[in-house]
Amino acid sequence: MTLVPVAEYLARAYRPDREYVDGVLVERNVGEYDHARLQGLVLACFLRNERRWRIRAVPECRVQVKKSRFRIPDVSVLRAESPIEQIVETPPLLCVEVLSPEDRIAEMQERIDDYLAMGVEYVWMIDPRTRRAWITTNDGSREARDGILRAGDLIQVPLAELFD
Repeated sequence: MTLVPVAEYLARAYRPDREYVDGVLVERNVGEYDHARLQGLVLACFLRNERRWRIRAVPECRVQVKKSRFRIPDVSVLRAESPIEQIVETPPLLCVEVLSPEDRIAEMQERIDDYLAMGVEYVWMIDPRTRRAWITTNDGSREARDGILRAGDLIQVPLAELFD
């Protein structure tokens, strides 16, 4: 395996974009309708509520979680007052990951751990096939059994809104 320097990773464009984990380029599972549709609906929900929730939402933006790690959440939710960064270095409030059939639990957990270690407060993981979702914070992970995805007291997204 050939390790890629950070500078080379940042200087190149990949289609689709790749994550960077300690010198290794990591392909992302994207491209299927269920994944793309749900990602779009999640983003649309945040965009509709940006002013009310005082946030900014972006799809597939590189987030530098550590000096040698760059992740690309399906949707990143930034606080309105966060600086505008071409590569996000300020911890987002929330990172959303939409599962693809090829995603593995161990890989997803490593990604979630990276977000939390960076200072991300909430990570949502949504499975379009089972229509189930999980909310993870530094206090642990729980399934959104009541059908509501939450990030703090203000942000509440009914799963039904995403799947109807």
